[in-house]
Amino acid sequence: MKIVVCIKQVPETANVKIDPKTNTIIREGVSAVLNPFDEFAVEEAMRIKEKFGGDVTIVTMGPAQARDALLKCLAMGADRAIHLCDTALAGSDTLATAYALAQAIKGLSYDLVLCGKQAIDGDTAQVGPELAERLGIPAILGVKKVEVDPDRRTVRTHRETEEGYEVLECNMPALLTAIKGLNEPRLPTLKGIMGARNKEIKLVTALDLGVSKEHLGLEGSATWVSEVFVPQIKHKCMMIRGDDPEAAAKELVNKLIDIGMISR
Repeated sequence: MKIVVCIKQVPETANVKIDPKTNTIIREGVSAVLNPFDEFAVEEAMRIKEKFGGDVTIVTMGPAQARDALLKCLAMGADRAIHLCDTALAGSDTLATAYALAQAIKGLSYDLVLCGKQAIDGDTAQVGPELAERLGIPAILGVKKVEVDPDRRTVRTHRETEEGYEVLECNMPALLTAIKGLNEPRLPTLKGIMGARNKEIKLVTALDLGVSKEHLGLEGSATWVSEVFVPQIKHKCMMIRGDDPEAAAKELVNKLIDIGMISR
C-alpha cells in the first residue's frame, strides 16, 4: 500500500493574527502546530501501513517553518516528505492550494490520499474534495472508520453525517478525509524523533511544479478575503444570584417583562 497524506501547519488557536493589508493569516514568527485533523490522517496511514505493508509520503505546502510539522509526521513513522515552499505559493486560496498539491502528487504512485477533514485556521473543508477532483479520483469525506482490501483494490468507510452514518465503498485510488474519532494519534518516540532527522524531505518550488505562476498563489486564487474584523458583542449577559429559587424566578420574569421578551 502506498499512501500520501496531505498535512498543514497551522497557528495555535491563541496566536492567530491577520495581516490587515492582505487579509491573510500571519504565519511568520507565530508558534504553530500540526493541524489536529491531519494527525488523525497520519495515524490512519501508519495503521494501514503496519497492517498491509507499504510506505507513507507526507506532503505539505507552507513556509520554511512548516518543516517542523513534516518532522513530527516522520517521527510518527512516515517514510518521506515533500515540502512545497515558495513565495509564489503565498496567499493561495483552497483552489490554488489543491492545484499545487495535485501537481506534486500526480508524479507519485499511490493507492490512497488521506487528508484531515479541515484545517482549524480556515475551517473550509474544501481542499480535500478539490484535490480529489484535480487528481480525478473518488473522495469520501468525514470518515470515522476505514477498512482496506488490497486484493480487491477497494476501501470501505463509515462516514459521519448529520443524520448518522453512511457506509460507503469505492475503488482505489481514492481520497479520504479524517475526523476526530477515527483513531487516537500516537506520540512520537525518542527513537522516531531521532530517526526523522535522517529521512528525506524534498523541497519543491513553483518552478519544479512545471506550471505557470498564474495558477498559483494570490494570482491563481479564484476567491479572496475582502474584509477581516472582530465581531462586536451586541448582547449583555445578566446574572441572577441568590439562594431562593422562587425569588430568582420572579426576578427573572420581571426582567424579561422589562426588556419586552414576555408580557404580563
